[in-house]
Amino acid sequence: MPHTYRDRDKLKARLSRIRGQIDAVERALDEHQACGDVLQQIAAIRGAVAGLLAEVLEGHVREHLAGPRLSAADRETAADELIEVLRRYLK
Repeated sequence: MPHTYRDRDKLKARLSRIRGQIDAVERALDEHQACGDVLQQIAAIRGAVAGLLAEVLEGHVREHLAGPRLSAADRETAADELIEVLRRYLK
């Protein structure tokens, strides 16, 4: 069973919080709040998304790269997937 399925409820709860933060930015814009407040909310969203990414990446590394029963081919595939995600993220 993949770690994302096992941790599904926890990951979905994080997504709900992120969705709430995005909604708060939209409300702030509609209410003409100060740009400093909006920037702070956007920074919080960025941090929350980075935390979500880190959690899923950690599970990927532990399950698909560091698992003692994995074949070399499985580890190579998982490493390739991780590298591709990191390349996209770091653009």
